[in-house]
Amino acid sequence: MFLAQLQLTFVDFSRFNFNKNNGVVAGLVGCGLIKSIVSISSDLMHDFKTGHLTLTSPRSMLLSQAIGTVIGCVVAPFMFFLFYKAFDVGNPDGEYKAPYAIIYRNMAILGVEGFSALPRHCLQLCYGFFSFSISANLSRDLSPKNIGKYVPLPMAMAVPFLVGAYFTIDMCLGSLVVFAWHKLNSRKASLMVPAVASGLICGDGLWILPLSILALAKIRPPICISFQATN
Repeated sequence: MFLAQLQLTFVDFSRFNFNKNNGVVAGLVGCGLIKSIVSISSDLMHDFKTGHLTLTSPRSMLLSQAIGTVIGCVVAPFMFFLFYKAFDVGNPDGEYKAPYAIIYRNMAILGVEGFSALPRHCLQLCYGFFSFSISANLSRDLSPKNIGKYVPLPMAMAVPFLVGAYFTIDMCLGSLVVFAWHKLNSRKASLMVPAVASGLICGDGLWILPLSILALAKIRPPICISFQATN
């Protein structure tokens, strides 16, 4: 992950013909730093959860993470520059095209250009979903417990928008399995659900099977949304 973020920062963007005097480079550097920090924090929380389930000392987990992070901060830059000097990284016609660099560059350009570069009605959709999340959270917190439990969680609804629609399929099928398992054998389900869920979530999840079938049949699910450019 750290090498990927350094790739975004140090790839020779002069090949893409844009002005470095604007905020694009600053946005790319900031994005790389934030994503690296968030990635490390996410891994740490996962490790703490694993340590809790395996009765591991939290102090040893945190110390191990700190030692590994320090080593990574020293070793990873040297490894990246060795890789960067030895190969033509970032060349669109070369072996190492660095596609994420182009994606994040375009995102940075959109950020520099401001709201005018966004698709039509994009801000209105953002305002609407933001208002919905606030109202849903307030409704869930202020309503009686027997009513609030039926109010959807905006955080759970936002996850598929972030990671992709496949996550919805995995979580829906997993929730049905957990519900049925608790009905059949609640005690065994309480013990085994975390282990089974971990096995199903690892890798591409359950969605990879229907995705492969749709790909073989050359069928595209009609779930795309397009915006017309503002005149």
